[in-house]
Amino acid sequence: MGFFSLFLIIPLIVILALALPIIAIIDILRSKFPGNDNLLMILIVIFIPFGAILYFIVGPSRKLKD
Repeated sequence: MGFFSLFLIIPLIVILALALPIIAIIDILRSKFPGNDNLLMILIVIFIPFGAILYFIVGPSRKLKD
């Protein structure tokens, strides 16, 4: 990889690393979960390094249906 490709890839990774948890938290706040799972999901997204990815894998199956 050349310098120019790294110059493009690194900002994209940083943007995704910042945007994905924000998108996950917005989705959690808009959704309904049983019990205190909203708080648990938010804590997972904030404190676990890959928590947003984990939320998008596990979270949709935990949501309550309207």
